[in-house]
Amino acid sequence: MIRAATSLILYLLTAPVGSETIEVRDRGAIDLKTFECRDINRSSLIQRVCYDRTRRHLIVGIRGRYDDYCELPQQTFDAFMTAPSMGQFFKENIRGSGPDDRYDCRTHRSANH
Repeated sequence: MIRAATSLILYLLTAPVGSETIEVRDRGAIDLKTFECRDINRSSLIQRVCYDRTRRHLIVGIRGRYDDYCELPQQTFDAFMTAPSMGQFFKENIRGSGPDDRYDCRTHRSANH
């Protein structure tokens, strides 16, 4: 039994760590290996946030569904993460109402996407 437990521990320690992939609405699968992700428990709307600082690419999880936002400045991300109400900040400053929205990835996709 000890040998089996030791083998399992060694396997877990040496197993390659794969990156997580999620399905994003209107985009399909996105690999999160370049993103820093945080589970959010202080918002009734926002469940998870992933941000790639280099590409300025934000993914937001709301009620089990993911949407992404492109060319989002670091300052806006930082303000979002520290806002008293993340949901209100998100609605007022990030989420848009159409394809001409300032962070809509369909019209503001960076060269790295």
